[in-house]
Amino acid sequence: MGKARRLANVAVILAVAAFGGALSSHFWPAGSSAMAAVGHHTRVVTAEKFVLVDSAGHDRALMQVLDNGMAGLAVLDTTGRDRAEVRVASDGSAGVGFYDKNGNKVAVVGEGVDGGAGLRIFAANGAQLAALVVSAKGEAALTLFDPKSGLARAGLGVAHDGQPGLVLSDGAGKDRAEMHVRANGKPGLALADENGKTIAGLP
Repeated sequence: MGKARRLANVAVILAVAAFGGALSSHFWPAGSSAMAAVGHHTRVVTAEKFVLVDSAGHDRALMQVLDNGMAGLAVLDTTGRDRAEVRVASDGSAGVGFYDKNGNKVAVVGEGVDGGAGLRIFAANGAQLAALVVSAKGEAALTLFDPKSGLARAGLGVAHDGQPGLVLSDGAGKDRAEMHVRANGKPGLALADENGKTIAGLP
């Protein structure tokens, strides 16, 4: 299998690395209007920001629409730290984020403006550890990252034509081994050196 063919498979499987950059950013609350039904009547409350407090008067949830058009809801713990957020950006992309007690991202689930959807999981230091993405074209990919460098180290994916593939990378993030099964059922294997040159392959 040639280098071009191997790199094409790699591009599909590791496309997740470029997905959802906006979804990984920390989005703070946004507010909008709330509607509640009382008996047979509808009561509408309109405001720029809503703050939900507990019995002690501590903020526990915030809802707001920012100047950039992003609407969101943030839910806080008893110490006032943001632990979960829901947001919808002006371009239609949407995301749900979860945070630990120190404010670090733990997981982000979202949909991009192009229709792709994904899940990203982070370590306590904020480094991305894993990402699962399905593109609008039907491509699916699972990517695992090095917790220290943040580089992709392993990727498993299925292309839009149904071809599955597995990619393993070295510490520098360079593809070193790739295995796939073509649409006709024939398997393939390729090994590359540190410069990306194929050194062995089957068939």
